[in-house]
Amino acid sequence: METAHKKYEHVQRAPLHLLLHVIAASLIVAAWSSMGELWVAALMTGMAVLFSLLGFMFAHLSVCDLGDSLSIQYGPLPLFGTSVKYSDIASVAQGRSALIDGWGIHWIPGRGWTFNLWGFDCVELDLNGRMLRIGTDDPVELTRFLKLRTSENSIRQRPGEQD
Repeated sequence: METAHKKYEHVQRAPLHLLLHVIAASLIVAAWSSMGELWVAALMTGMAVLFSLLGFMFAHLSVCDLGDSLSIQYGPLPLFGTSVKYSDIASVAQGRSALIDGWGIHWIPGRGWTFNLWGFDCVELDLNGRMLRIGTDDPVELTRFLKLRTSENSIRQRPGEQD
């Protein structure tokens, strides 16, 4: 018997991407003023394109229910992200990331993966011994949603029952 559940979708926006675009614009100005040295101008232009692309890749962080899994996706240029099957989640807790966890996508030995855009509020997922931190400005609702989904999965998949 399928349990009806509430969908979850949240987009966190952060101003950090604006800094990346300012750096890109500054590099274009520097490239323009160094046109006498073509290789320097080309290098600065290439770096400007890279910083601008990074700005578009990390302007927001979307967390969305996909039915059987949770999608974590940076955007609006969606090159980085992951998804986690609800059945792989052993426990869920609201937490705070540390300065060492940083912003962006990081893996730190002994601490696990962190997907964070801005701030230090997060939801910590124990994936059967592997840690995943999802940075969010909506930690209470995301924690509540994930606890509900993981409890639904454990009810649906009791030992001795078939899916």
